[in-house]
Amino acid sequence: MASPKILLIVGGGIAAYKACELVRLVKKAGGEVTCVLTEGGSHFVTAMTLAALSENPVHTTLWDLKNEVEMGHIQLSRQADLVVVCPATADLMAKMAAGIADDLASTLLLATNKPVLAVPAMNVRMWQHAATIRNVATLHASGVTVMEPDEGAMACGEYGPGRLPEPEAVWAQIRTMLGGDPLAAQPDFATPAHRPLFGKHVLVTAGPTHEPIDPVRYIANRSSGRQGFAIAEAAAEAGARVTLVAGPVNLPTPPGVERIDVETAREMAAAVEAALPADVAVMVAAVADWRVAEEVGQKLKKDGSGKIPPLSLTENPDILAGLAKSAQRPGLLIGFAAETHDVVAHAQAKLARKGADWIVANDVSGDVMGGAVNAVHIVTAAGVESLPEMAKGDVARELVERIANAL
Repeated sequence: MASPKILLIVGGGIAAYKACELVRLVKKAGGEVTCVLTEGGSHFVTAMTLAALSENPVHTTLWDLKNEVEMGHIQLSRQADLVVVCPATADLMAKMAAGIADDLASTLLLATNKPVLAVPAMNVRMWQHAATIRNVATLHASGVTVMEPDEGAMACGEYGPGRLPEPEAVWAQIRTMLGGDPLAAQPDFATPAHRPLFGKHVLVTAGPTHEPIDPVRYIANRSSGRQGFAIAEAAAEAGARVTLVAGPVNLPTPPGVERIDVETAREMAAAVEAALPADVAVMVAAVADWRVAEEVGQKLKKDGSGKIPPLSLTENPDILAGLAKSAQRPGLLIGFAAETHDVVAHAQAKLARKGADWIVANDVSGDVMGGAVNAVHIVTAAGVESLPEMAKGDVARELVERIANAL
């Protein structure tokens, strides 16, 4: 179908913002979109936004006399080639299954004689609830196509199936249901080229570890976690499912990233192992090499004698080397090396010693740790690529681009 006409019903939920990208994809391919915004959806996106993107009026209520005179809701329900409900909340799908028609969206769905695609988005427990399972089965039996939701981190902080599929995946399903390929002349949209890590699991560690000496003191380093958090964010923007194992830092969790907070090297090692399998692991964390052999249960006190209490140290687990030897070794394993001199030489030695695929090395003799910029060298078996100094977010995007190309 060369110019598909889509009636898009936008339900209420945080995922409603993705409907805007879906409108853009349809328009980019030469299609036409008319939007119906539910009351719940209007709390997340505005009618003005959808009207600007679709270049069509947005319908919000049954009780608009002007709209009913110019375009009755029955006609609206039947003029499209396909009706798409995105996001389809648990409430909206329950109404669809029960045949309830108490607002414009549910009335249109009951009155339409065109194929309907429901794209669910809800909390994992809601998606797995017996009532939702029944409603989905009823919709399937009624001829409604219900997409499987994605699995991943949710806005509520939980993890599991229930995330709205990416707009590219929804658009691909629309094309399938329309029985044609309106994107044939634009193959760059046939796959999510701007989300090259879609379907991949990326594991990132970031920040320092704190190794307790006593209840008030610890061994640590100056890592801020900014570079690791930037990499996690860039990987999520590229479509990956991202697990971020973070040491003690005061940074917000990047959007779309599952965050696991740890304190010590041993806790970080356990969290990394629990997060496997992963397609890519980027070990950015500055893990403390040593910890005290025996943590003291009470605060160490000066006794006025001038004697300094001895600290007996022991090695922490080597997370990068352990991951390289793991039966669940990621396909691409990347370590970081913070050096104060002979940066590339030390990184090349570390590459061989640790069994990693890449080592990303940087000179931390200045104010890099805690700073906003970085200049890195990507060391691989094939050679060394040196990037100029740039913001840590830009470093992250450069690395993620190379990760996508490597995969």
